[in-house]
Amino acid sequence: MAQVICIANQKGGVGKTTTAINLSTALAIFEKKTLLVDCDPQANATTGMGVEKSGLQKTLYHGMIGQADARQLMVDYRVETLKILPSRVELIGFEVEMMSQPGRETALKRLLAPVRDDFDYILIDCPPSLSLLTVNAMTAADTLLIPLQCEFYALEGLSQLMQTYRRIRNGLNPDLQIAGILLTMFDRRTNLSQQVAENATGYFKELVFRTVIPRNVRLGESPSFGKPILLYDATSTGSKSYFALAREILNNHGSGRLQAAP
Repeated sequence: MAQVICIANQKGGVGKTTTAINLSTALAIFEKKTLLVDCDPQANATTGMGVEKSGLQKTLYHGMIGQADARQLMVDYRVETLKILPSRVELIGFEVEMMSQPGRETALKRLLAPVRDDFDYILIDCPPSLSLLTVNAMTAADTLLIPLQCEFYALEGLSQLMQTYRRIRNGLNPDLQIAGILLTMFDRRTNLSQQVAENATGYFKELVFRTVIPRNVRLGESPSFGKPILLYDATSTGSKSYFALAREILNNHGSGRLQAAP
């Protein structure tokens, strides 16, 4: 059965989608059957993987409102072991249409349940907000991966996400664990990046991944070409970092290091 990883942070621009795209590709290249779920109405993960949204008949939205099953929605990718469950702007309607419906927090969990045995990993890219969609993703997940940008106020914004995480554990998903906190946009030349890394490690300790994602020009370019960095420039530092993150996740999953946050 797949390990379901929710990639979330209510702050925008911290590397959620970049991580979702490149981590899922790295896991697939390591021959793990992987599904990338785009749970963001902005659909940046769908675009960043080169999926033509205008050609889609149905998307994640139709699955979450019960009009299609997950297998009908999946799109094949150039890496044979990777599939994509795409999104489009209509997903924003889920929040409005389902607001008063019973079981609204578990729609994604119900959609993914029949296909969990088909994959080794399912990665969910979340919107930059603590919305009903993010709650759905965290309720459907086994673990939470938190990208943390190495910039001012980064840790301050993390507290709100941790409060949501604890509420989910106390009610909708008591088994939800932390896969890890991923330091992104790290610049070794600046004191600020070093300080954020030290503060995160000091408070969250072993929950912080050893792998750090650097600020990298090629990493920023790749989505505009509809490719993950691992296919756009496999020799770049960004590509090497996401391969290292995939290895760390594979090792941690096997070692049972996952745990609840403090």
